[in-house]
Amino acid sequence: MDIYLPIAEMSVNALVIILLGGGVGFLSGMFGVGGGFLTTPLLIFYGIPPAVAVASSATQITGSSVSGALAYWRRGQVDVKMGVVLTIGGIIGAGLGQLIFQQLQAMGQIDIAISLIYVTFLGVIGALMLREALISLRAAKASGGKVAARSRRHTPWIAALPWRTRFYKSGLYISPLAPLGLGAIVGILTVIMGIGGGFVMVPAMLYVLGMAASAVVGTSLFQIIFVTAAATMLHATASRSVDIVLALLLLAGGVAGAQVGVRAAQKLRPEKLQLALALIVLAVAVRLFFGLTVEPIDRFSLYVAG
Repeated sequence: MDIYLPIAEMSVNALVIILLGGGVGFLSGMFGVGGGFLTTPLLIFYGIPPAVAVASSATQITGSSVSGALAYWRRGQVDVKMGVVLTIGGIIGAGLGQLIFQQLQAMGQIDIAISLIYVTFLGVIGALMLREALISLRAAKASGGKVAARSRRHTPWIAALPWRTRFYKSGLYISPLAPLGLGAIVGILTVIMGIGGGFVMVPAMLYVLGMAASAVVGTSLFQIIFVTAAATMLHATASRSVDIVLALLLLAGGVAGAQVGVRAAQKLRPEKLQLALALIVLAVAVRLFFGLTVEPIDRFSLYVAG
């Protein structure tokens, strides 16, 4: 069934968009990521204008993250205090990101900028995640399937920051400035790239902040809810690029998919989950790079008659 998108100004197959949202919601619940790093490129591949894809995917991420966060909340795996600090930083970053987004729109470079940022960012993050996953798998094989627990010490510069406080659920005694800064970085990425930032947030929470693994995914989803909601409001009021019809279709699949993803995550080994996510990230980066560099089949040119 085809349905018309008023902001994107095109018709799409509603079932395809719902299934796309379901698949991204599944990844959201499984990996603790918002899923925008997949939603936005897939929408672009489908033919949605990049600016609309970014703004609308942020809306869908909010809904699917609510579903996933509630599942982790019921398990007691959300550090609310840490989540609030990350959220404050994220909202500040979202404001800065919106200024950058508007400037790129005014220059007429928003479409190519989004694609280039995705290729670079996903390529680097995917390579680092793949390296980490392969190291973990080799360690598991060498030890007969048992991987030694990683040290949860935060990086040295974090210990030097002032105004330290306790984050009991995360098992940390650190300055709130560190998660505040991390949240701000993710907030900027959320607005410009239409992502929840979980694929950056989760590794940073583990290996930079040193959070307890049990609280990482739930807390990541918790802050994603509020940061993506703020990003959606900014896009809707400033750039007016949120297509609510597209967002609702994505949301319909995303909420259900997130619940299935949470259950699936409980049954798989962490290093295999990490390997799967790394391969998905790299595949998306390669596909975007291919689209930017290969000559299109249907070429067109603009000219002035006469």
